Amino acid sequence: MNKMQSIQGIAFDLDGTLVDSAPGLTAAVDSALYALELPQAGEARVVTWIGNGADVLMERAFNWARQERTSQRAAQGKPDVDNDIPQEEQIRMLRKLFNRYYEETVEEGSFLFPDVEQTLTALHAKGLPLALVTNKPTPFVAPLLEALGIAQYFTFVVGGDDVVNKKPHPEPLLLVCKKLNIQPHELLFVGDSRNDILAAKAAGSASVGLTYGYNYGEAITASEPDYVFDHFKDLLPALGLSHSENQEMKND
Repeated sequence: MNKMQSIQGIAFDLDGTLVDSAPGLTAAVDSALYALELPQAGEARVVTWIGNGADVLMERAFNWARQERTSQRAAQGKPDVDNDIPQEEQIRMLRKLFNRYYEETVEEGSFLFPDVEQTLTALHAKGLPLALVTNKPTPFVAPLLEALGIAQYFTFVVGGDDVVNKKPHPEPLLLVCKKLNIQPHELLFVGDSRNDILAAKAAGSASVGLTYGYNYGEAITASEPDYVFDHFKDLLPALGLSHSENQEMKND
């Protein structure tokens, strides 16, 4: 059975799916690390930490930076740095610093992936209600959507602070179903990471895995989504958008 035939609403992940947010996230992470005199990670490493929310992001950054500092000092024949501040408190400090710096970098360091705006426009015109489900801290979400010019497409938005359990728990997707007044099997969830696919499976919803996202350096096919697309615009023919409309978008 083609699961697309029963779809009555679509929900999207944000980072790595609609938006390349790695530059802004990396700038904020590295600035926070630098403020605590820890090694900076760089974008290639930060993208492997994205997907579980800011708390987990900064915990991963802290653990890596401590190990990296130890390795660097050992290579120089120096002892590790003693720190009287408990690790939990250092992570809390790092998280607060991240918030401060990300406020400055979130908009200028985030960019729509190719064909996202045109595809959302076509899906919105088709009459399908669209929702957004992200683990990103809620205060950053609405301003970013506005800055990128896509806020108007979404009927409902779930940020990381809006639920008790973030993805891969199904709670955010089940909340979307409730708000859109549809059944879980009538929802299609589009994402780029295993957390997105796991959340969709747990909710009983169909899933699309996009190959161009972050996903901790893993191939999205390993998570076995219902559909795998290389390009965001591949959603259109899969959802029955007429060939003429799809071709028109390609020619823009």
